[in-house]
Amino acid sequence: MSGHRDPHATGPHGRTEPRLGDLGQLEGDSPRARVDDGLPSLLVEPDQRRAAPPPRAPRPRRRGWLWPLLALVLLAVLVVLWLNQGHLRSLVPRTDLDSVLHRAQVALQEGRLDGTDGTSARELFEAARALEPDNDRALEGLHEVGEAEVASADAALRAGKLDEADQALASARELLGGGSEVDRLGQAIAKARNANGQVDALIDQAQQAYAAGKLDGNDGAGPLYQRALAADSDNAVAKHGLDQVGGALAAQARKALAAGDRAAADALVGRLAALLPNYAELPSLRAAQTQLQQQSDATLATALQQGQDALRSGRVAGAGDDTALAHFKAALAIDPDNAQAKAGLGQVAAALVVQANAAIDGGDTAQATSLLDQAAALAPRSADLLAARARLGAHAPAPAPIPAGDAAVAGDRDTSPPVALDPQQKAKVAALVQRARAAAARGEIMTPPGECAYDLYRNALAIDGNDPAARAGLQGLPALVTREFGQALDGGNLGQAGNLLDALDNLSPGDASLVPLRQRLAGAWLDQAEKQLDGGNRGGAAQSLEQARKLAPNHPRVQELTARMQGGA
Repeated sequence: MSGHRDPHATGPHGRTEPRLGDLGQLEGDSPRARVDDGLPSLLVEPDQRRAAPPPRAPRPRRRGWLWPLLALVLLAVLVVLWLNQGHLRSLVPRTDLDSVLHRAQVALQEGRLDGTDGTSARELFEAARALEPDNDRALEGLHEVGEAEVASADAALRAGKLDEADQALASARELLGGGSEVDRLGQAIAKARNANGQVDALIDQAQQAYAAGKLDGNDGAGPLYQRALAADSDNAVAKHGLDQVGGALAAQARKALAAGDRAAADALVGRLAALLPNYAELPSLRAAQTQLQQQSDATLATALQQGQDALRSGRVAGAGDDTALAHFKAALAIDPDNAQAKAGLGQVAAALVVQANAAIDGGDTAQATSLLDQAAALAPRSADLLAARARLGAHAPAPAPIPAGDAAVAGDRDTSPPVALDPQQKAKVAALVQRARAAAARGEIMTPPGECAYDLYRNALAIDGNDPAARAGLQGLPALVTREFGQALDGGNLGQAGNLLDALDNLSPGDASLVPLRQRLAGAWLDQAEKQLDGGNRGGAAQSLEQARKLAPNHPRVQELTARMQGGA
């Protein structure tokens, strides 16, 4: 590089200004091309003419994979947006849809599940689905409506409203598409419809029975209505029908009470209490019943006392109403089950037999026959009566053996002249007596007919009225029955004891020993009733109490236990 300066290139202050030469002379391919720039010339060797530029950072290579990556990302975003469009829609306010869903939820909470006016939950949720078919809230709401319809069907079934239950279940099946609970309810409704068919039939039978005046009993209107209510406890027709039956029985009871018919009133009030224990009029009917009972008890006591007085005075039977027979019959008219009145009739029968035996002793067979006929009307199976019959016909020709039963006793008499028995007849009498003793030893006193001790002895006396063995055996039966009664009572077999007491009442009517035996048996029944009641067996206690009441209606314990059971009810 030269250090010479162009003297003409100085500025006004002697400064040399730099300037470029003719750039056009730079063109050329010669390495020694001269450039006249007004400056001292420089010789630039080829290797030094163009100095190498400073190193530059290498230019990055084009990235060709970037655009496909961006396209994939964009595609993924679009897919995500498509799959979640429902959620994204929910983020965007939708005034119409939200309003419909809100109204649908309110209708569901208020129980307006289905309808046709556009305000039910089902209609509103379906309207929401019409606006947005895939809306989750609408789908869940319809499912909830279906479950609510199932609950509604179940409640209607329990209430006996089968049509409502069917309608609700049909809606639930449409919304839920079935399910185990839907199937269960369908079967239950079908079963209930079958039961309702039976209920309708029972109600028809009950109405027919009521129209025919059959109020109670197995085929009476009351029990039929009760069976209908057992199958359908809310059946209004059966409830009304049962009230009608109760009203009819109550009306009959009031009529009997007004007429002073104690037996009929007691029976009607008892039937009403058995059919409808909580019937509203029962307390007033029982109060009237008690009042009538007190009045009739006084009348009954008077009739019984007058009957005993007549017996002691010898006014046993005959014309007029001041005989023992008339007074005891009056007592039975007041209380048909009165034990004292029945015993009084037995005493009358026994007195008539005594008079008949006296007439036989006096040779007055006509009078004896008349007296025995009267006695037979009161106590046809009396052992003393049968012995007197045999004695009256002792000298008559031997008749055929009397068949089993009581019908032949009263009119079976013959006063024909006596005849001697042949050996065959005597052997038959002895055989009958032997069989009778064996039957008595087995306890077969009054049953079975034809083979019991009573019938066998009677047949023996029909052949030979004077046979001492037959007479002694027949008249000894009451003592045998009394002994067996005690054994049955001690063994707790109250039913057998009752049968033996009935047999004793037939064999020895009016016997004074019957009264304490009857009291003993009544006490045993009462003991059993109390045990059953304490054990919670009210049904058994009621039956035992009724047995005691039949034997001793005025027993203090009968009244106490009756009050206890009524109070417990």
